[in-house]
Amino acid sequence: MAIGLGKPGVDGLSEAVGVLREWQYDGAPWQLHPGDLGWFWRFGAEATAAAVRTWSRDGRILAIGLLDGHELLRLAIAPDAQRDEELAQRLAEDMIEPERGVLPGGKVSVESPVGALVQDLLFEDGWNTDEPWAPLRRDLTEPVQGPDLRIEVIGPERASVRTAVQRASFDGSTFIDERWHAMAAGLPYVDARCLVAYDDQDHAVAAVTVWSAGPGKPGLLEPMGVHREHRGHGYGTAITIAAAAALQELGSSNALVHTPSFNVGAVATYRSAGFQPLPEIRDQYRDAKAEISHP
Repeated sequence: MAIGLGKPGVDGLSEAVGVLREWQYDGAPWQLHPGDLGWFWRFGAEATAAAVRTWSRDGRILAIGLLDGHELLRLAIAPDAQRDEELAQRLAEDMIEPERGVLPGGKVSVESPVGALVQDLLFEDGWNTDEPWAPLRRDLTEPVQGPDLRIEVIGPERASVRTAVQRASFDGSTFIDERWHAMAAGLPYVDARCLVAYDDQDHAVAAVTVWSAGPGKPGLLEPMGVHREHRGHGYGTAITIAAAAALQELGSSNALVHTPSFNVGAVATYRSAGFQPLPEIRDQYRDAKAEISHP
């Protein structure tokens, strides 16, 4: 049976999240994590469903994509289908042709697992490699000693604290209370925590959200930020250590995070929190194709 492209709809998000959980394992190539869907869920279930694509054969999902920001497709592929020729061909065709409804025209990028056959096909079509990202991992088999700062696990009644730190950490952030509640209502948040760190003056100085994929599977930090007025005091390291401890409590085997390689400050922060660098990864991108003019 041929591979079919689908949009799960709100009712189908539960299956997509469940499949993504199954595909996470120690040593897996970097790919879409259920926490990525969880963070996107701040825009609501309908928006999340509209951004998700699935590729299935004989009723089994083989690949899941998240259209993040309209120009980036973040992809996960079943472990036993990374080199599946039929799947790779269908994925490449759907990404190359805008009318398929997977990626728009113009410059677009794809984040797919390193070594997946679809990468080879996109290169053959003329796609290029984008700027490098630095993935890092902290093993959680040994006890994690929490930081000295006070760490608060944020619940609904304290959502405004979490969103305020986010907006103070990232220029242009639109993370308001309404979006926190939408995120917290999402399926992936069942195994997630929002943490806020406070200094000795009781100022909220840093925040992070962590996402478990289930016991014995890698967990994800997405996002982590330090209040712009409180940088340079080690709060990023402290909240990152707290994040690792929270994932350990949730049963995660290790903690994952990634950041653009040029963000050397963030890389240094994660390394100081016990994270070890993994090989760099690069998205693939296609420039806008020149339009053909007709006389």
